[in-house]
Amino acid sequence: MPSETIELRGHIIDTQILPKVLDQIITFGADYVIENITIGHSRRDQSYAKVRIDAPDDRTLHEVIELITRSGATLAEGHDAALERAPRDGVFPDDFYATTNLPTEVLLGGEWIQVSNAEMDCGIVVDKRRERARCLRMHRIKKGELIVVGHAGIRVAPIQRPADQRGFEFMGSAVSSEKPKLLVIREIARQIRAAREQRKKILFVGGPAIIHTGAGPHLQKLIEHNCIDVLFAGNALAAHDIESSMFGTSLGVSLKSGTPVEHGHEHHLRAINRVRAAGSIASAVKKRLLKSGVMYSCVKKGVPFVLSGSIRDDGPLPDVITDMPKAQDAMRAHLPNVGVALMVGTTLLSIATGNMLPAAVKTICVDINPAVVTKLADRGTFQAMGLVTDAELFLRSLTRELKV
Repeated sequence: MPSETIELRGHIIDTQILPKVLDQIITFGADYVIENITIGHSRRDQSYAKVRIDAPDDRTLHEVIELITRSGATLAEGHDAALERAPRDGVFPDDFYATTNLPTEVLLGGEWIQVSNAEMDCGIVVDKRRERARCLRMHRIKKGELIVVGHAGIRVAPIQRPADQRGFEFMGSAVSSEKPKLLVIREIARQIRAAREQRKKILFVGGPAIIHTGAGPHLQKLIEHNCIDVLFAGNALAAHDIESSMFGTSLGVSLKSGTPVEHGHEHHLRAINRVRAAGSIASAVKKRLLKSGVMYSCVKKGVPFVLSGSIRDDGPLPDVITDMPKAQDAMRAHLPNVGVALMVGTTLLSIATGNMLPAAVKTICVDINPAVVTKLADRGTFQAMGLVTDAELFLRSLTRELKV
């Protein structure tokens, strides 16, 4: 019977990592024997477990090891990570190690090397000469680069709960419309202030519902008062924000009266056309075609933004990146040193951004639809905290808490 021995270290009891790993082993049809266990007595003490896995066949054992290493399990026998060369540009070796967004190390020459650019669904590229390892997306791989394969020599560190944790522990990852929203928003504001003090960046990921619900002015305040350092959005948020500035409408509906305006369905197209004629959003600001709004404030405050395209976009605006790998790379360029990510009113862009973020980034997903937060967590962004509420209510309350 094939077997392998794994080790788990850290806060594996109070974070439920040990029972989770044992459950995963049983679920896959394997069995386990706990050969050694040491349990910490205080919240600061770490625990240790050595577990032998017995599987009915090699395939089952491989599947179990692949799954539990994502929870922080490491093989007890310290073999160096196996390396193979990429067969051609944009292609990993067949058995490449697929990364998580957790801090990861690889064993090379008997020494553990930290993997930089932690990101899920990547491969690990190794530079043996420089003793460096980094996460890299499939489309950026070059033929002949050394790629980690298999699961030997991989060590993943689950995010540990600080002994004095508060706030986010209270918020939890459960999705509910019955959470005390004001207390949660107050905690989010505290996290933003803490990130500012630590000179970390605040990333805002937004959808067009922000403009439709009349929350645009609140987001504009956050930008103007240096509470947002980077903006990720799609064509829709920018187009309807510019529409609201030029025509006072969003999707043809007056933002003052809430009633449809005659020929209002054309407004976003006319707004896009004017910006295209100007050449860019920044040029539209410079030429005074655009005098207010979220995008106006980004330009005036020097806040970088990435607008990524989709198949349904009208126009699109000239700043929209329609090549998806290029859009992803443009977003990644702004992720270093992000401490807090706010995702409001957008499903696909939240998931896309979540896939790129290290697990250590405080991630808050706000949406009127509980399924959005659930999808984000299901796709790997387990650290995301969810708040089910309206975008306008959230941003209005957040500006009040931040006193902007």
